[in-house]
Amino acid sequence: MTVKELIDSGKFEVVNVGAATDTKITDVFCCDLLSIAMSRGIEGAAWVTVMGNINTLAVLSLTDMSCIVLAEGTNLDQAAKAKAIEQKITVLRTDEPEFKAGLYIHGKLG
Repeated sequence: MTVKELIDSGKFEVVNVGAATDTKITDVFCCDLLSIAMSRGIEGAAWVTVMGNINTLAVLSLTDMSCIVLAEGTNLDQAAKAKAIEQKITVLRTDEPEFKAGLYIHGKLG
């Protein structure tokens, strides 16, 4: 599944569509501690988190994860949204818990 296919699933609200929507999602990574995400983030994974700040975008860039999915009704703060637009990072959101969002993506990966 690609980032575009995840967007097109209609399961998540789109906060920002990034440049690399043809990137293949290879896994799901659920984590809210930025230091762990930075050291253990899986390249190509869709990152499900409740961290909606600018540091989340930096960690995504460092780890080459494919996109951010904000769970539990979390939104990007203003600075983070501006940075996501500037850096062309795909950010989606849902009111569902992290586990359910991650499980949905995992199921789509087959």
